[in-house]
Amino acid sequence: MAELPSGLLEACVVLGASSDKLREIYQLQQPNKIKELPLLEPEVLQVHAPPFVSKETNSSQVIGPAFSRVQRRRSFIKKKRRDRSLEASANGEPASRVEATSTTEDISVPKDLDLIALPQLCFPGGLQLSTEQRDDSYHFLVFTDLFGNRTHGVVVQYYRAIQSCQDSGAQNGHRWNSSKSRLYAPFAICIISKFPYYNALRDCLSCLLVQLRPGRLADFEETVKEFSAKLSLVPMPPPGQLHVSFNLRPLQVVLPSREDQDRPVIDIDLHLPLLCFTHETLLQVLSCLLQEQRLVFFSADWARLTLVAESLLLYLQPLCWQQPYVPVLARGMLDFIMAPTALLMGCHISHFEEVAAETEDLILVNIDDSNIQTSCSENAELPTIPLAAAESFISRAECLQLHYDLELCHLGAGTDTNELRFHRRAWQRNLNSQIQNITLELVVNIFRGVQDFLNYEHRVFNSEEFLRTREPADQPFYKKVLDTHIFHSFLRDRLSRKLDAFSRMELNTRNHAHRNRAMTESPRRPLLSELSRSGYNSYNSPENRLSKRLGASLPNLEQPDTVAAISPNRPASLRKMTPDIGLKSPQKAVKVFRLPEFPPPLAYHYVQNYYSDMVASLGKAINATPPDDSALLARYHYLRGLVNTVSNRRLDALEDFQSLYKTDSDIFPSQMVKSLVDSLPDPERVQADRRPELKRLISRVKRDQERERARHGNEQEEGVVKRFELPKKYMQLEEFVKCVQESGIVKDQGTIHRLFDALTVGHQKQVGPDLFRVFYTIWKETEAEAQEVCLPASVSEHIEPSECVFKVSSSVKTSRGVGKIAMTQRRLFLLTDGRPGYVEVAQYRDIEEVKVSSAPFLLLRIPSLKLRVRGRKDAFEANLKTETELWNLMVKEMWAGRNMADQHKDPQYMQQALTNALLMDAVVGSLQSNKAIYAASKLAHFDRIKTEVPMMVPKTTAETLKHKINPSLELTAPQAVDVLLYTPGQLWVSVSGGKVMVFDASSWSLTHTCLQVGNARVNCMLGVDQDQVWMGSEDSVIYIISMVAMVCNRQLTEHRAEVTGLAVGTDKYSQKVGYSCSAEGSVMVWDVATLQVKKHFRLSCDRLLSVSNYNGTLWCCSRDSIMEVWRNGSLKHRLNLPEQQRGSAATFSSILLLPENEELWSVCADSAEVCVWHLKDTTRPYHRVALQDCAGCHCIIKVKNQVWVGGVGRSSTKGKIYILDTERHLVLKELHGHNDRVTSLCSAEDRYVLSGAAKHDGKIAIWKVE
Repeated sequence: MAELPSGLLEACVVLGASSDKLREIYQLQQPNKIKELPLLEPEVLQVHAPPFVSKETNSSQVIGPAFSRVQRRRSFIKKKRRDRSLEASANGEPASRVEATSTTEDISVPKDLDLIALPQLCFPGGLQLSTEQRDDSYHFLVFTDLFGNRTHGVVVQYYRAIQSCQDSGAQNGHRWNSSKSRLYAPFAICIISKFPYYNALRDCLSCLLVQLRPGRLADFEETVKEFSAKLSLVPMPPPGQLHVSFNLRPLQVVLPSREDQDRPVIDIDLHLPLLCFTHETLLQVLSCLLQEQRLVFFSADWARLTLVAESLLLYLQPLCWQQPYVPVLARGMLDFIMAPTALLMGCHISHFEEVAAETEDLILVNIDDSNIQTSCSENAELPTIPLAAAESFISRAECLQLHYDLELCHLGAGTDTNELRFHRRAWQRNLNSQIQNITLELVVNIFRGVQDFLNYEHRVFNSEEFLRTREPADQPFYKKVLDTHIFHSFLRDRLSRKLDAFSRMELNTRNHAHRNRAMTESPRRPLLSELSRSGYNSYNSPENRLSKRLGASLPNLEQPDTVAAISPNRPASLRKMTPDIGLKSPQKAVKVFRLPEFPPPLAYHYVQNYYSDMVASLGKAINATPPDDSALLARYHYLRGLVNTVSNRRLDALEDFQSLYKTDSDIFPSQMVKSLVDSLPDPERVQADRRPELKRLISRVKRDQERERARHGNEQEEGVVKRFELPKKYMQLEEFVKCVQESGIVKDQGTIHRLFDALTVGHQKQVGPDLFRVFYTIWKETEAEAQEVCLPASVSEHIEPSECVFKVSSSVKTSRGVGKIAMTQRRLFLLTDGRPGYVEVAQYRDIEEVKVSSAPFLLLRIPSLKLRVRGRKDAFEANLKTETELWNLMVKEMWAGRNMADQHKDPQYMQQALTNALLMDAVVGSLQSNKAIYAASKLAHFDRIKTEVPMMVPKTTAETLKHKINPSLELTAPQAVDVLLYTPGQLWVSVSGGKVMVFDASSWSLTHTCLQVGNARVNCMLGVDQDQVWMGSEDSVIYIISMVAMVCNRQLTEHRAEVTGLAVGTDKYSQKVGYSCSAEGSVMVWDVATLQVKKHFRLSCDRLLSVSNYNGTLWCCSRDSIMEVWRNGSLKHRLNLPEQQRGSAATFSSILLLPENEELWSVCADSAEVCVWHLKDTTRPYHRVALQDCAGCHCIIKVKNQVWVGGVGRSSTKGKIYILDTERHLVLKELHGHNDRVTSLCSAEDRYVLSGAAKHDGKIAIWKVE
């Protein structure tokens, strides 16, 4: 049978004292034989668990139409009452009518339901009889199984009179003999659910008590069972903005949905801790939780314990508490606190002194008095949240309005209970949202920058380096947190690049400099602007503490000759939060789906009719929802799929779930669909094969299952998080590469290979652990020295804000005074001794010569470094003595890197040169031998290129090229740029394996590091409208990305082969339509609004490559032909390869339509010709343009009156771009900008052309259009 979705109810349990014991106490109490009523032992009296109704099928399979997980069940032995003494005495009927015997009953309960401890938890203070009626009391429970899965319970205790009327007549058995005293016994009803619907389930129990009070106790069990059966019919709302409500009379109960897939259900008043604690105390408690201390909460109110604990854990999202958690401990469970592990538990305040005296190392939190202390000493120092994050949190929290009464001042007295509850819920939802934003920002501020110290390839976190960037006063906090399970799980999600609420807020609140710095791979150093006033202390000032990514920004972007910004037609990037942004985040509109009125829930056919009514209501809601509200449509389809699943309509359920691909694939229930597919009987499988959409879904499920099995062996490796550790044995090259990448020093494999050669000069080709430890230590010490540089204002005013100090010499005599030579990524300057001053030595681009010289001193010659600088008559000379040879190597490398960066307009050359120079420094320091300088010279990569193979960029290329971007910067090796797309203000870049990056076109800086679009190569991208970008993939799926939300949660799955081309146009009714084609020849026409296929036809060809729309026809390019096709799919005519190319290896690679000239241009992958065809005569090309030194062309676009063609050179494998005139059909320019073939071209508003290259280059060049 298919796995059924979890519903609201797991079980409903009734608990209380046994009837025998109650009768005994009652009889003793009447003649006053007992002075004090004893505590009784509670026990389970009733258990009600779904399914409540079932239908036997012909195959003897039991179908139970209820929302209940298919779960193994076990027996539970409870006492079974053969007598009716309790019922009789409670209703005034003679107890003597029945024989007082009891035996046991074996009942079936869900396997993971622990009924042994439940009686104690439902009566945590004990079961105490009373001589007077008491108010109903609610409290909340949390159960955790061995695997960390939590189940939640809501308990109500209510009192009923126990009485005997043996000595008096009774009218209808209800008249009370006033001569005897009353006795009241508490009963508990506990609803157990997989979901923390505390408020909703409390409302449900309130409604149940309304039914129970006037009823006869003889009907008690049936009433509770019917109540439980109704709750078992309630489906869970899907993640998103669709809530579910149902009527239990007298209340309308609402189940709020989760905000998204990664967030938990929140049906709780999150402001309770803010009412119970001061902000400072609250932060102390959160700090203890983050450090996994042993915490015990105390309160006189059992309900308050769970509600406060649950709220605090929600404050820490997405970090999840994984230690023992029992928010309510009964008096018989206090020994749990002795567990020698981190824990979070709750006790009654009456046990405070006992717990404090008996147990050490506990953090004791008194909720009622807003007090926190340790069990050792009240004066013990408690860990604190980092200061800057705490200050930000307090300033935000002070702005919250926590008192609902203030909202009611202007309102009159309400008379409609449900209306009053609606307004209260809306106020609470808004407040909860504000609190979630504030607490999420607190977590982001505490752990901001963690991702900068991760190595994703080897799943390593460099904890030591992360700690070094934290405030000294905060380091004890971080040292404890980094060793916790809660942080380890958080790291695992970061290493998996999980895009959750933390990731989104962290990205959105990064400042602009941080985003630019993220695009460089220079070693981490603080910017000079941050060090300028008071050295390192300024860098760590409170206003700067929350953004600690060190490094340099893109050098070329801030210079006058760089590419001009494109004005984006969209809002500017989100800036760092101002104090009230967290309070004013926009609320998403919420819809509430109201379930039909409950049927008699214990009759099978009534339940089936109920589900049919619910399906009909959801169908009406779907029809009434506009197509562009895809998120709401997805929720309705999801809900209807759940209902169809439990009512055994499998095919209809699969059809609803299939619809989620086009509306919101993020909520697609993979396991449920897999279970449904596996459970299909043969007749339904045959029906499914006749419905194309279901056949596709089933095929996809099977495909995913095979991939999951193939991945199964890697799951354990993917869950591992390693801390960086220095090696303990000798390393060959492969091990050395891995170790250096894990250390965070450098990622690029080519650089690491050169470092390996440097460290193994004169030795066997292996690096020992001692040598690596010395090298690593020197690298870190050099970083620390640079951070300690203290620059006065008179020096900092000469420095660019984005510059960093990377190396400082010892104090030396120079031709311009005595001082220390400082090296940044732009220049060398002298920090003069005595009164600190700034003397410019040279910017690297102005250097004309660097050489080692010697300066006379008495009878000696002291080694010195001599620099000749453009525009200066006298050379600069510094007596660097033993440092001379090293500085000579470093300055030459920086000079060569600067020249290459300027020539190629590629800032990464400068960053790579800087890394090389610093590695030279560390190599010389670690080797300490006469071969050290020779070894360091192995790293002089750009200086060697400059000396051996002068790389002059052709003048035409240099004038046209404006800038370069490296999208593979965070990867260990370059990746091919598969597709480029420009949308207003944004550049979309696809690299291998479905990775998509988004750049801000105003600065060409990265805004979204990696959107994962499937796992296969993206072949094509298209901006369909202002919010949709479509991406066709090798896995045959078209992925749809929302540009506003920046999420990929919709898919078009109708293609059966890899999607190769996309286009957009209008149909004959002027409605926007999309066109897509796949490799096997299929072409589909889509309604953009509804994402439905309007037409589907197939062409006969060899690998269909692209589709274009022009003047009522489609132009489709395949490898062997170009076809013009009518909109109905019929072939108008076909263009074959030109005669000269038939029989050769040449194949069409791309086409371009020029409607204004009535021309079609085509290029071939193995041909050096551009063929121009006339649209009215396509028998053969009427013009051919020969491209010099070209081995083949791969892409072609039109910009203004030019055609740009990307290909590869014949004499070398380097990429080439040819610019042709559309009128004269002549080659205007030939551009050399890539080291591998050009794979993609796109235009940015006709001002720039962007070109991407294959994997041996992997960069994007930005060209100016003239």
